[in-house]
Amino acid sequence: MNCGIVGLPNVGKSTIFSALTAAPAEAANYPFCTIDPNVGVVEVPDARLDRIHEIIKADKRVPAITEFVDIAGLVKGASKGEGLGNQFLSNIRSVGIIAHVVRCFEDDDVVHVEGKVDPISDIETINVELALADLQSVDKRLEKNARQVKAADPKIRQEALAVQSLLERTSAHLSEGLPVRSMELSNDDRVRLGELFLITAKTQIYVCNVGEDDIDGSSDSVRSVTEKAEKENAEVVVLSGKLEADIAALDEPEERAVFLEEAGIAESGLSSLIRSAYATLGLRTFFTAGGTENRAWTFKQGATAPQCAGIIHTDFERGFIKADVYNCEDLFALGSESAVKSAGKLRMEGKEYIVKDGDVMHFKFNV
Repeated sequence: MNCGIVGLPNVGKSTIFSALTAAPAEAANYPFCTIDPNVGVVEVPDARLDRIHEIIKADKRVPAITEFVDIAGLVKGASKGEGLGNQFLSNIRSVGIIAHVVRCFEDDDVVHVEGKVDPISDIETINVELALADLQSVDKRLEKNARQVKAADPKIRQEALAVQSLLERTSAHLSEGLPVRSMELSNDDRVRLGELFLITAKTQIYVCNVGEDDIDGSSDSVRSVTEKAEKENAEVVVLSGKLEADIAALDEPEERAVFLEEAGIAESGLSSLIRSAYATLGLRTFFTAGGTENRAWTFKQGATAPQCAGIIHTDFERGFIKADVYNCEDLFALGSESAVKSAGKLRMEGKEYIVKDGDVMHFKFNV
């Protein structure tokens, strides 16, 4: 349920992470300055919660959150232990999705580990290293599986036979430096490979870190990354780490708004990144409103009303009776909860209801 920030050294990962979280992630002009992964919890920007708070009075406003992990830079040969490869690769395995930061800026004062700025080459370096790391995991499993094929227990032998061709196909795919996410896999295949926690099976977002003059995304570097991402059906976020750091250094929201306006930016690039990571993780938001707080709650897409009730408190799920539900867009259109009720937009939902993004919910329970 988190997003790992990865890339080559000196592409701006730690600068972006620091701006995201206002945490003191170390950023220095040399490789491996981030020895341990930094973890930061960030608020998910959501204008809907702000509008709810304007309409329904409450003592405080509590946004949804998500987690980012800043992982030190990989280098060519990381899969063989070069640099601090093994440690970093294990950190990547523990995250839900990957935000792959790609250097798309020129700066003579910030050395590039490969000696030149070439976004596509950088992407390939990372992707190949991750594929080779996964290949090691798959090949080890193949060795173990070969023994299980000969097992006396028929159930173990049957499952091993079913897995064998899948592992062989995956190994061949990874040997070409290609990610597992680009394979055609059945649901059963995905479940079987899920046990290996393969890095390249994770969804990847490309983050183009550009210079301050290129935030419109029109540079050749950004276009090349965008073309590659389109082929992979991956999202691209364009931002300037330096500019975002300047914005994050401002204490007041009003100051940030003025800064963005003067820079000609409608929204912070980090806001786009946070929302993109949140959505890509399959996370959605429902709201509770009124009383002590107006709050955004995070749930996994496809969750039922009782499951969402349990996010608030386990007693809510255990004693779930029903939920009064309406969508926040109806609130915005009609102006008040009483108007929502009068218009017949408030519904009573039971245990089978699949919660939708933007639902405002009032749970009834008895324990």
